[in-house]
Amino acid sequence: MQWHSVREFCLMGGYAFYVWGSVGACAVAMLVELWLVRRQHRALQQSLRDQFDARDGEARL
Repeated sequence: MQWHSVREFCLMGGYAFYVWGSVGACAVAMLVELWLVRRQHRALQQSLRDQFDARDGEARL
C-alpha cells in the first residue's frame, strides 16, 4: 500500500480505528508486562534478602 501524505497514512485506508487501536492495545499490554516483571523481580530480590538475613541472624546465635 502506498500513501501520498501523512494524513492518508494516519487514516490507514479507512481502518485507522482498528489499526491504531490495535497498536495502542499492544503498547499498553507490553508496558503492563514490563511493570509486572519488574514488580515480580523486586519481590523476589526482597524475598532472597529476607532469607539471607534470617540465615545470617541464625548463624550469629
